[in-house]
Amino acid sequence: MSRGAQAGDLVPLVLATGNADKVAELRLLLGHRYEVRPRPADLAETVEDGETLEANAEKKAREVVDHTGQLAVADDTGLFVDALDGRPGVRTGRFAGPDATYDENIDRLLADLAHLDDPAARRAEFRTVIVARWPDGRQIVVDGVVAGWICQQRRGTAGFGYDPVFVPLEGDGRSFAEMALEEKNQLSHRARAIDELLVELTGASS
Repeated sequence: MSRGAQAGDLVPLVLATGNADKVAELRLLLGHRYEVRPRPADLAETVEDGETLEANAEKKAREVVDHTGQLAVADDTGLFVDALDGRPGVRTGRFAGPDATYDENIDRLLADLAHLDDPAARRAEFRTVIVARWPDGRQIVVDGVVAGWICQQRRGTAGFGYDPVFVPLEGDGRSFAEMALEEKNQLSHRARAIDELLVELTGASS
């Protein structure tokens, strides 16, 4: 937010996520341009039954904009591991089961890769798809990707999800969970998608 600006001066933008960690990241990335609001508490969770990240993000954005009548932003993120033929992919958040915790998903991933020692054999990428949708049906779809590899044990305590085991190739060898949020946002898939989104939103509003 620029100096002297008030939240009421900014365009309201409603997030489709109820994940507090994602909300914090998205507020940091978008809050200087928009009044970022969390997913309405009275809106039921979206059933993410799409076969692609795009399908899930579009469904979430549509439900939020229909419920609020305001610009909605939804994202879906997948971790695609080469040695697992792209899994967990679209089922990244429920890799270890429908109600899996972050730790349970990481445990499943590390177990599935336990036979591989070489970082080159543990290559992976994060991809985030973001959909912005307006009440009139217009929408923008963007994505962001970061390549990396899965380390053999958790490293660091920051971040969320698979951050403790994902090491970006463009970094300095630390996992996302060993970085401050501001550092992570220089490299992350979500930050890159947001950068693209801001370009598109600026064009849509001009």
